[in-house]
Amino acid sequence: MLLFGHIGVTLGIFFGLGIFVPRIRTIIDPRYLAIGALLPDLIDKPLGRVIFASTFENGRIIGHTLLLSFVFFLIGLYLYNKKRDIKVLSLASGSFFHLMEDQMWAKPATLFWPFLGLSFPKDHSDYTGIEYLSNMLEKSFELELSRAFIPEIIGMVVIVMLTLHWLIKYRQSKL
Repeated sequence: MLLFGHIGVTLGIFFGLGIFVPRIRTIIDPRYLAIGALLPDLIDKPLGRVIFASTFENGRIIGHTLLLSFVFFLIGLYLYNKKRDIKVLSLASGSFFHLMEDQMWAKPATLFWPFLGLSFPKDHSDYTGIEYLSNMLEKSFELELSRAFIPEIIGMVVIVMLTLHWLIKYRQSKL
């Protein structure tokens, strides 16, 4: 899971789009967008790598499908039209951004599940269950430049910039 990469890049895209389409800020809640940006991993990593590791052997299953993002989107539209509640619509948007950031188009059997088959591809990782979690924790402390490290740095920079922007606005409102 790329915590800072998913949250920071998603929020960066959202606030960048907000410059050109200001209305987007009224229909998306950044807090729920950030949660949605992590949602596919929060669903799939425990299910596919720990709880049902021997069945799926994959950390990208149901949460990494367009179907789940689409279902959240439909529920979000319904709630927005009925109650003007933007939470689920924001979750759906974050979930969709997550799929793009993970480049799920390269894994069409997962992205378009169940339309291309009912089973998910196996990942054939050496680690499953608790071993997977301990290995993932151990690797998170290794400093090496990899493809996954670059979005993490970008995400951290975006989060710091947005935090500083928020703090400046907050301080100005108190004066």
